[in-house]
Amino acid sequence: MSDVRYSKLSAYELQQEIAALTEKARKAEQLGMVNEYSVLERKVTMARAYLLNPDDFKKGEIYQIDGDPGVYFKIDYMNGVFAWGYRLGGSGKEEALPISMLK
Repeated sequence: MSDVRYSKLSAYELQQEIAALTEKARKAEQLGMVNEYSVLERKVTMARAYLLNPDDFKKGEIYQIDGDPGVYFKIDYMNGVFAWGYRLGGSGKEEALPISMLK
């Protein structure tokens, strides 16, 4: 299903895509293909974002960043499945994170 817009897929299709990407990432990791593994992991993160409801993430709220223990992100605004804001205690530079990275 490569090169398909995740926004156009059903929840079932997204879950199938996530399973396929996860398997490819596992194989890439086993083969020591670090760059390929990283790309596939980012695709999984993006696909997972489309399974979530952006309305569940609120402006001004603070969320922990999944996979980055002790680091928190404050949302300034939402744009689709991306939360725009900044990391607390970070550089203060605005960035966008897929909502699947927030918990």
